[in-house]
Amino acid sequence: MQSTTPPSQSSRFDNPGNFRFEFDLANNILMVRFEGCLTQALVEEFYREGKKYWIATDARAAILDGSSVTEVALSSDLIRHFARQEPVAELVGRPRFLVVPRTDAFGLARMFQITGESKQPHLHVVRTMDQALAALNIHSPNFEPLKDRRAS
Repeated sequence: MQSTTPPSQSSRFDNPGNFRFEFDLANNILMVRFEGCLTQALVEEFYREGKKYWIATDARAAILDGSSVTEVALSSDLIRHFARQEPVAELVGRPRFLVVPRTDAFGLARMFQITGESKQPHLHVVRTMDQALAALNIHSPNFEPLKDRRAS
């Protein structure tokens, strides 16, 4: 998969960000794995693409895995802006987990959670994938890559 960071930003970061979608059919869970540098452009692209995958899979829950994020290039103001947005109608009432092991990114994820709590009460921030899977009562996950809709 190609980098989703615009060329003008790629020279600013050693490891431009990317994301990919996976799905566990047996447990009906959508997974988004982020890697590299998390930028505004990457998050905006995720918001656009994520809705399509959520609707296509009709997942009962989602996990956003930030375990491979190496840098966060997002301002506090931008995080608050995203947190205050209305969730997609299909997300309402369905749990979402942000897996964020890095301490600096964990604090930003918690700020996102707290700021958007009234609009997204089913959003949870955890440090490990095991915590997210346990909360969803998943014992044997089997995530398979989904076709890259961005390439179509």
